[in-house]
Amino acid sequence: MAESTPDMAESTHREALVTLFSTGGFVAPEEETDDLIAHAAGDDELLTALVERRLTGEPLAWITGQLRFCDMEIRVDPGVYVPRRQSQALAHRAVTCLPPRGAAIDLCTGTGAIAKVLSTAHPGARVVASDVDERAVACARSNGVEAFCGDLFTPLPRSLQGDVDVVIGVVPYVPTPALALLQRDALAFESPLSYHGGPDGTDILRRVLRGSRRFLRPGGVILLEVGGEQADILLDDMAQLGYDDLVVLFDDEDDVRGIEAVWRSAPSR
Repeated sequence: MAESTPDMAESTHREALVTLFSTGGFVAPEEETDDLIAHAAGDDELLTALVERRLTGEPLAWITGQLRFCDMEIRVDPGVYVPRRQSQALAHRAVTCLPPRGAAIDLCTGTGAIAKVLSTAHPGARVVASDVDERAVACARSNGVEAFCGDLFTPLPRSLQGDVDVVIGVVPYVPTPALALLQRDALAFESPLSYHGGPDGTDILRRVLRGSRRFLRPGGVILLEVGGEQADILLDDMAQLGYDDLVVLFDDEDDVRGIEAVWRSAPSR
């Protein structure tokens, strides 16, 4: 390992690894240490290799092959977008909006984490997902998700049109100027396609709002992860497209994390 890395005889001790990750600027050094030690299962050489990979900025979930999301174990394959903790609240909200025998669509599904949460909570519901990345679709399917490869709604079964209760998506929404501010894990390893939402971050969000109208039933709910001022930016568009009852979702620090709205019908002109 690099010279700054303690001898493995010492770094197998939890405290040494926590210190190593803390000084390296990792935001959750204790949790990461525990995950790597558990994954190494007492193999010091393997632990050394895992730590070296993490110190390069490689996502922890790619190294361990899994993470916990909404108290569920989710398989995460290398190269696939890693679900974020901040998305869990959106997933929980979708569970409450989905009828037990309803239908839901998870867009830009990645590992299929949100779709798996929905189908586990409502085994009688039809939950489908899509992603443009073939690796993501394969990973989602390995997590038990009915996933299709293609752009947003394009690959989804047409039989669902007009019958969907919930459309949910953690789609790319980072504004172009903010891409350089992402954590180094994202910048160095994950594809910009997972983040880039155009000049103000709403390019794909707007496409989802338009496309959802073909699939949502009247009274169906759309849930999208957003940030910054995007909820305000999208207000007029949503009203024009027939959405109402808009709710802005905040996290524990009062930062905007999502929007929820009901689709009534196309407004008359």
